[in-house]
Amino acid sequence: MSEPASSPQFSLQKIYLKDVSFESPNPLESFRLANQPPDVNLNMNTEAKQLKDDLHEVVLNLTITVKAKGSDTVLYLAEIKQAGLFSLSNFSDQERAYMSNVQCSNILFPFAREEIASLVAKGGFPQLLLAPLNFEALYNQHMRKMAEAERNNPSTAKH
Repeated sequence: MSEPASSPQFSLQKIYLKDVSFESPNPLESFRLANQPPDVNLNMNTEAKQLKDDLHEVVLNLTITVKAKGSDTVLYLAEIKQAGLFSLSNFSDQERAYMSNVQCSNILFPFAREEIASLVAKGGFPQLLLAPLNFEALYNQHMRKMAEAERNNPSTAKH
């Protein structure tokens, strides 16, 4: 009789700020326009890599570009790499990708959101509160796009 497979184990080891940047490229114009409704553009991605054995680093990258509505003037640009060390053991590659992109990102996002809010306030701008993100929906959307791209171009499929 074969031995039962070990159940998946997940734990957070550490959360840390890997990189951060705040730019106000044109302060005089930016402060003049700062009280107008903002046009906020958020770009986000998650990077995950195995450091050793079951220890994985997951980095949530956020880039926020804010302009005044109806203006091409960038009020400010904030970038953050919020990272965490996670122990992920007894997961398949597919399960590990899900855990990194969904569960780990859900853990990291509140820390990144708070840091962004702090940077914006220290930059002299009105408060910016990022809405919660549904990482599971974003991951599922990404996986559907990947599957569709593979169906449309089978020559790029991995064998």
